Amino acid sequence: MTSRPNRFAGRTALVTGSSRGLGLLIARELAGRGCRVMLCARGAEGLAAAEGKLRAQGADVAAHACDISDPEAPRQLLDAVHDRFGRLDILVNNAGIIQVGPVDTFEEEDFRQAMETMFFSPLRLAFAALADLRASEAGTLVSISSIGGRIAAPHLLPYVTAKFAHAGFSEGLRAELSGSGVSVTTVYPGLMRTGSHTAARFNGRPGAEYGWFATAATLPLLSMDARRASRAIVRAAERRRPELVLTPAAKVAVRMQGLAPTTTARLLGATARALPGPGPHPRHHVRGDEAARHSRLPGWVTALGDRAGRRLGEPRPEHR
Repeated sequence: MTSRPNRFAGRTALVTGSSRGLGLLIARELAGRGCRVMLCARGAEGLAAAEGKLRAQGADVAAHACDISDPEAPRQLLDAVHDRFGRLDILVNNAGIIQVGPVDTFEEEDFRQAMETMFFSPLRLAFAALADLRASEAGTLVSISSIGGRIAAPHLLPYVTAKFAHAGFSEGLRAELSGSGVSVTTVYPGLMRTGSHTAARFNGRPGAEYGWFATAATLPLLSMDARRASRAIVRAAERRRPELVLTPAAKVAVRMQGLAPTTTARLLGATARALPGPGPHPRHHVRGDEAARHSRLPGWVTALGDRAGRRLGEPRPEHR
């Protein structure tokens, strides 16, 4: 049997949100397939650490620190790519934030922040990159949405609002670019063990919210190993697949939503009623590593996710 040709060898990729977590793993997977990779994230220190890790593994990599929600960021990023590597061939829009809590604890600004980070920023970057992608024989755009961009999970409303918008833009852009040679792949990951529970922001009763979210994001039956996810994402993009749904639980949820939307809505409502309320004195924007100190969740429950987070640059939680 002949091996499938590597369409990405010798190409240049830009991966946003790549100083840690899934973005770092996608960047590593692309580098392993022969890509030159530009990393991008807000924090210069974490970005430098990620660049060092990949260089130590033999990757041809560079990094550019910027706030992806800054309207000037797309041009700055493209200039950095052109100066270091030349034309851009592959864009992976991965940057994101997670805000967890009941709807009564969110304000309009929370939704604006989510939309800027996970919808308007990918939109502006995609538009800025289109000229390069159209000129490339391997022009590829990868949109990392979420299962939350297909099914509106409770206590994640700003996140799912932005992810629904990102998914709609990505799917519509694929249709608009049909015949142009540019491939667009929309990815709908379920929960993955990246340590994201330590970097998420929790509202309402942070300890209680951390308890359910960290459990779901860590246990093997509910979450997926992020290394396997990154390989699947890059493979789907290389093969020009229009979409990819990751984790068995996410695939079941999407199928159920399609076949029985009323039943799915009732289950989501029941889930919302079972989750913590806002509490008498709601707190706001408590980071996961701090929320862990106010949680009754035993440390062993999140051990797999915590180990993954340490490997992938996430902050370390301090359990009670």
